[in-house]
Amino acid sequence: MQLNSIECYKIAFNLANYVWNVVIKWDYFAKDTVGKQFVRAVDSVSANIAEGFGRFGKKDKINFYRYSYGSVKESLDWNEKSKIRNLLNKEQYSHIFQELDKLPKSIHQLIKFTDLKLDH
Repeated sequence: MQLNSIECYKIAFNLANYVWNVVIKWDYFAKDTVGKQFVRAVDSVSANIAEGFGRFGKKDKINFYRYSYGSVKESLDWNEKSKIRNLLNKEQYSHIFQELDKLPKSIHQLIKFTDLKLDH
C-alpha cells in the first residue's frame, strides 16, 4: 500500500491545498488571525496521516490517525468561524464542509484496517 492510495489522505491533501488557495487571498488581518490557524488545522489532517503511515508499530500509527481525526474537528470549527465572519462564500464553505464531512468515516476505516492487519 502507498500513502497516495489511502482515500482519507488524498481527500485531506487536496482539501489542504484548496483551503490554502482560498485563505491566501484574504486580507492581512483575516490571514493572520483565522487564516493561519485554519490552514494549520487542515494541513495537519494529511500530515498526521502521513506521519502515522510512516510509523512501524500499530499503536503509533493509530495514534497519529487519531490526531488527524482531531484536526478534522478543529478544521470544521475554523470553517464555521470563517463562514460567520464572511471570509468564505457559500460555495467555498460548502466544498470545505463536504470534504471535511467525508474524513471521519474514512479515517475510522484506516484505523480499523490498521488494527486488523498489523500484529503489533
